[in-house]
Amino acid sequence: MSTVVIGAGAAGMMCASTAAMNGAEVLLLERNDRCGRKLAITGKGRCNLTNACSRDEFLKNVVSNPRFLYSALAAFSTEDTMAHFEALGVPLKVERGNRVFPVSDKAADVVSVLQQSCVDCGVEIRKGTACEILMKDGAVSGVRLSDQSVIPADRVVIACGGASYPVTGSDGSGFRLAQACGHAIVPPRPSLVPWETQESDLCRSLQGLSLKNTALRVTTPEGKTVYSDFGEMMFTHFGVTGPMILSASAFLKAGMILHLDLKPALTEEQLDKRLLSDFEKYRMKNIGNAFDDLLPAKLIQPFLALCGLDPLAKVHTITKAQRRTVLLTLKDFSLTALRPRPIAEAIVTAGGVDVAQVNPRTMESRICKGLYFCGEVLDVDAYTGGFNLQIAFSTGYLAGLSVADVR
Repeated sequence: MSTVVIGAGAAGMMCASTAAMNGAEVLLLERNDRCGRKLAITGKGRCNLTNACSRDEFLKNVVSNPRFLYSALAAFSTEDTMAHFEALGVPLKVERGNRVFPVSDKAADVVSVLQQSCVDCGVEIRKGTACEILMKDGAVSGVRLSDQSVIPADRVVIACGGASYPVTGSDGSGFRLAQACGHAIVPPRPSLVPWETQESDLCRSLQGLSLKNTALRVTTPEGKTVYSDFGEMMFTHFGVTGPMILSASAFLKAGMILHLDLKPALTEEQLDKRLLSDFEKYRMKNIGNAFDDLLPAKLIQPFLALCGLDPLAKVHTITKAQRRTVLLTLKDFSLTALRPRPIAEAIVTAGGVDVAQVNPRTMESRICKGLYFCGEVLDVDAYTGGFNLQIAFSTGYLAGLSVADVR
């Protein structure tokens, strides 16, 4: 039986090499000049390829349809992913939050070994754009390309990603191919995406400032907490981004409040003592100088403005009530969510092929015989931290086994 895998990204290359290794005749179709263009820029070019956590912990980090992934993770776990890349000659390291990276910190190394693995297994890699999946009697019969040529196939795997970073080829074409075959598409939306805030002028003044060891709490306008986290974020010309914000984006809606605790290690009582100590130390200085030990330089002036303090006021003139305002602002530096950035700027696409129409034990379509799916084209997404790439590897591996009739 011949198989065409559409899309040479993380899921597609894993699927193609797995299928070929198990005896399938595989053609890997890629519209770009090279494989793995999106994979090459993940993790800021470092490639956070999985997360070294238990399966239960992993599933807690999946936002959409975690139960759909049970079989895929059983077939190819996070441990399997780490062992796989180590065996291919890519040494790995585990960093904060159990994030797994190549020791080289080069995503290109991951792309290279995945592509070489395909070549070594006998996969034919061809440049071309799929425009239609051909069907006969309810089963796959081939793929028509944009040049109108046809590739006959008994099995076709759609692995061409979501709709984020379209310049890399992840432009929503997989959704269109699936929909033309009768599959329902959950409306794509940005996930793991920066957010614009109502306080655009404030954020613009802080553009480029990165805050580490910051606590975040997201609440509805009524005050109900919907998400909390601890970690790193960054201000931009439009609002906020960074690992903590990207994960929170799965829960954010316009009008929600992002509460930043700039001093999460200190209780209010401890922080008040710290303020008293610093104010005494700088009592004859301008209030602007009293925060040199407490805040990044770029944040001091905007922070004082939020507190309603004149930066030229002497520290010894600050009242107890003003000190209380400073304390509360340090513990609750608030921003209001306005809108997510466009899906083209999202790291991951939420939505996609409705998993109710896909067999989770094989990744095969329930409505089109011989049609399979893997990776971001499916309506499955997770937080940042290596989880989404693991989903690509696990679903790709399971689809590869299935098209080779190993399952």
